[in-house]
Amino acid sequence: MPVARPDPRGRLPLPAGSKESSLTLERGLALLQAVADAESEAPSISELASAIGASRAAVYRLLVPLQSRGLVRREGSKVRLGLGVLRLAANVLPQLRLAAQPALRTLAEQVGATAHLTVADGAEAQAVAVVEPSWTAYHVAYRVGSRHPVHRGAAGKAIGLSPEGRPWVHSTGELQPGAFGVAAPVRGVPGLRASVGVVALEKLDGDVVGPQVVRAAQEVSEALR
Repeated sequence: MPVARPDPRGRLPLPAGSKESSLTLERGLALLQAVADAESEAPSISELASAIGASRAAVYRLLVPLQSRGLVRREGSKVRLGLGVLRLAANVLPQLRLAAQPALRTLAEQVGATAHLTVADGAEAQAVAVVEPSWTAYHVAYRVGSRHPVHRGAAGKAIGLSPEGRPWVHSTGELQPGAFGVAAPVRGVPGLRASVGVVALEKLDGDVVGPQVVRAAQEVSEALR
């Protein structure tokens, strides 16, 4: 049975072996990341060992639990991502929607326009969460799952905004004739390229709506961290 030992910094006692377990977890995650970062050809055991700074024997040991969960698969000395990663990825979008809902609801009601969270997927931008205002006579119907080129429309263009540049962007009629959009990037969430925006059938005052959209994007970022 592990024996608790005092923490030298005066914190609660830590179970023996906790540092070792933490190191093993960190190396396992680094190994999974190294496999994922391989663009085309599957990396070899030797290449993975070099990538994470471990021995080949350590890589073999770390692969065992990852293989058992279907996160990686072995092809001789080569390692590829497994289908278990797809199962994890399938749970990402619902969690994104849930985290973004409060900020999008507030934004939609404030502006009186349809609010959305859009995520980059390669060269396309996909709407993953949409909230329509409750009090307007009419508004844009924007379907979850809608896709468009990432370089078009406020939602797509906002994703590529430089941190040193303008905090929000607007567009007119680029995705739908007569529609106006304002969007801002979601920053500070590693691995996520996304934007929060609104779309309306009448012209939006960017000086007013822009800061509201930026604030909503910041709230979504905080909810995801």
